Amino acid sequence: MADKSRTILYVEDNLDNRNLVKRILEAAGYQFIGTDNAADGIALAQLHHPDLILVDINLPEVDGLTMTQELKADAQFEKTPIIAITANVMRGDRERTLTAGCDDYIQKPIDVDHLPRQIARFLHQ
Repeated sequence: MADKSRTILYVEDNLDNRNLVKRILEAAGYQFIGTDNAADGIALAQLHHPDLILVDINLPEVDGLTMTQELKADAQFEKTPIIAITANVMRGDRERTLTAGCDDYIQKPIDVDHLPRQIARFLHQ
């Protein structure tokens, strides 16, 4: 079971995807915060200081890679794990996410059974 004091922020514009991840993470014992855009994601990160941030790459207006770069440029988030969750699986996509500052990459569709273990691993690195 997860540490209930651990908070995870998920920035995802698809409500169905966000709700699915919310159910999985809350069932695993995590506190969940979610939003559908990068601007609100940055504001929520600054307000709540989550232990881990999950970000979709294809967000409206400001994409997830730009959001990641902005957060990682802020000293309070340089050690916060930011994990891309994306359907972008073409050659070079993983490398682009890592170059932008993401700490790792999870491909969609997510494996609902494996996601809690992945989150626990990211939090304990």
